[in-house]
Amino acid sequence: MSTPASMSTPTRPIARPDQIRPAFTFFKVMAFVVGIGLLVLAVEMILSYGVGLKGRENPLWWWPQPHGFLFMVYAAATLNLGLKVRWGIGKLVTIMLAGCVPLLSFVAEAKVAREIRELLATQDAR
Repeated sequence: MSTPASMSTPTRPIARPDQIRPAFTFFKVMAFVVGIGLLVLAVEMILSYGVGLKGRENPLWWWPQPHGFLFMVYAAATLNLGLKVRWGIGKLVTIMLAGCVPLLSFVAEAKVAREIRELLATQDAR
């Protein structure tokens, strides 16, 4: 089955490879950080709601706010890369939402990494 045009990366990105590479690196770092952060958040929620450690009894009581900030940085990194390679809004939102599901940000990062590496190889060959 073919991928809808709105979900695939076009062959002609809006930016040059030397502009895409730093955005790609930043995206990869933030996807990893948010993925780990989401796992920590899941542990915090288990401790809070499953075990009943509320407030400062929970050793991770402080984590939800920094995680929210990191997610916003991840969203900005995704937008930055997406604009440079002309992703459609659907793909941008899908990749951003992948950072909301434990372990899915790692899967999304791997898929995006493969796609961007292919795109850069194509651009470098020109």
